[in-house]
Amino acid sequence: MRTPCTTGEPTAPQWRCALPPLLRYPTVDELASRAAALVARHPRDARLRRVGTSRAGTPLWLLSVGHGSRHTLVVAGPHANEPVGGGTVLRLAERALADPRLCEGADTTWNLLLCLDPDGARRNEGWLAGPYTLQNYFRKFFRPGFLEQPEWLPEGPDGTVLPETRALLDVQDELRPYFQCSLHGVDVGGAFVELTRDLPGLARRVERTAARLGIPRELGPYDTLYWPTLGPAVYRIPPPRRGDLAAAITEAAVESTWFHPHPYGTVTAVVEAPMWGVTAVENDTPPPDADAVLRAISRTLRRDTALLEAVLTRVRPSVSTGPDAARLLAPVDDYLLVGPGIADSWDPDTGGAAPRPLPPLDTARLTALAISARRVALRTAGLLHQLVIRAGEDPAGALPDLDRLIEAWCADYRDGYGARWIPVARQVEYQSRVVVAAFELAGRRARVDSHSGEPGWGSQAAVPMHRE
Repeated sequence: MRTPCTTGEPTAPQWRCALPPLLRYPTVDELASRAAALVARHPRDARLRRVGTSRAGTPLWLLSVGHGSRHTLVVAGPHANEPVGGGTVLRLAERALADPRLCEGADTTWNLLLCLDPDGARRNEGWLAGPYTLQNYFRKFFRPGFLEQPEWLPEGPDGTVLPETRALLDVQDELRPYFQCSLHGVDVGGAFVELTRDLPGLARRVERTAARLGIPRELGPYDTLYWPTLGPAVYRIPPPRRGDLAAAITEAAVESTWFHPHPYGTVTAVVEAPMWGVTAVENDTPPPDADAVLRAISRTLRRDTALLEAVLTRVRPSVSTGPDAARLLAPVDDYLLVGPGIADSWDPDTGGAAPRPLPPLDTARLTALAISARRVALRTAGLLHQLVIRAGEDPAGALPDLDRLIEAWCADYRDGYGARWIPVARQVEYQSRVVVAAFELAGRRARVDSHSGEPGWGSQAAVPMHRE
């Protein structure tokens, strides 16, 4: 029996959903079983098909709702440690089935990829069910190295080697969606959206949704440090350019599946929802001394990186054998590679190392930079902790040191920055509302531009990305 859904849009007509509010993140297997159950309840309007297979042999499932001639594509789980998108696609499927304005009223079929990186997501299941503490999250955190993250195309689409990436590219080329959404999660910070094309009005909707749900918006994310701002907490993703690995990690400065369907007229929205919220990331007041804060952040990141490099040197001989160790060491090496360069680019005394001048820095942006610097160190410490645990021995005596670092740095997030846990149901509700808002605005833009004849929007002719 269906129960009233109490988390829907206040302004929308009442609809009823079969899914109760999520108290925890669904696992990879639970996503597949819940999607199959939804299809069984709605066999005429929902379909589930396998569109690929992961490196470990896990099916990549695409859940489609509706029979419209136009397509949306929503991708969950692109980053292994960001599970909120799984709950969001289930919620979106229920909404699309319940609200005719989202499917037949918009002549749209919703296509929901349940998890793009199921192998990586399984590695996070140690913390997925809780308890939701910072220490538990970072000790059991996993995110693959940059070259194994399936949204990126460091060698371009023709050089794609990951089967997960190939599957997503094939779906994009098949559907040619007018709206695509990639569902991401911020571990500590606030909510924001990144767009490949402007959607006027989205910033206001994000503000209203975040306020209703008590979620801070991130007004100066580290990810968007050099990107154009389209409105508070909404940013324009610049076209990709060639760069080295450090630039790619810190600026997403390579080709990606976000831009791959751009020639079809697709607008892509990357919707970030925080797990632990920090109020200061939406404080746009000027700091008393930004340079002093930058020096302190850079000094701390250099110190933390040096500590972790010393730990890695101690443990590498005993933990570096086997494919499992290689997958954990790859992101460790990535983080230790970029840490010193990030510190130099932010430090006013070594600013010549920066690729370009830093933008104006308010309290929100400085807070985001400090959180990001700490994130690099905590992720590295957590991965090293797992390496030692999986090795089954600790001849270097590194575990006590790693435990102390993780405890101290998590306490800084909690006590120094006021990081507070946001319940899973609220994360999902925020993300699903923002996706629907972006979808509605993308639909309006597509209709307007199809009448105005704007080239490249709604057109099926491919336009080389570098000529945009």
